[in-house]
Amino acid sequence: MNYGVVIFPSKNLQDLANSYRKRYDPHYALIPPHLTLKNVFSADDDQIKDIADNLRSIAKNYDPFNLKAYKVSSFQPVNNVIYFKVEPTPELEGLHHDMHKKNILNDEPEFAFVPHITIAQKLSNDEHSDIYGSLSMLGVDHEETIDRFHLLYQLENGSWTVYETFRLGKES
Repeated sequence: MNYGVVIFPSKNLQDLANSYRKRYDPHYALIPPHLTLKNVFSADDDQIKDIADNLRSIAKNYDPFNLKAYKVSSFQPVNNVIYFKVEPTPELEGLHHDMHKKNILNDEPEFAFVPHITIAQKLSNDEHSDIYGSLSMLGVDHEETIDRFHLLYQLENGSWTVYETFRLGKES
């Protein structure tokens, strides 16, 4: 089965992202707006129990932290993804690192970690140019406290749902 680890931002930021995603993101109906900590990976039932145990212990090593989305950016020319850029924090960097180094999968991420929330993807070059040109003028200024992350699994129809939620902090 396919799994992933994400942070879901507040409803306010999700609503803002969805106002663009419903037009520009074919994954709009499959998963809410999110910040990916660990990309899609496969695991069986036994492995996922061990992975969840590891994620639980990783969560205890981090206190809740401030997430700040501050502008619209793009991954072009690597790919035509437009996103809300999220300010990197030691907590985000640490969570991402620990999920790749201390988890039982112990894998290398495919790309450098750029904290973001996707608002448009799978665009042609012309679409990307037009949409990015207008969205890059948006003033994004959102701050909130993050106190949890989620292990998700993919359903047969391609949508994602929460397998387990992990609260940050030693008391969790």
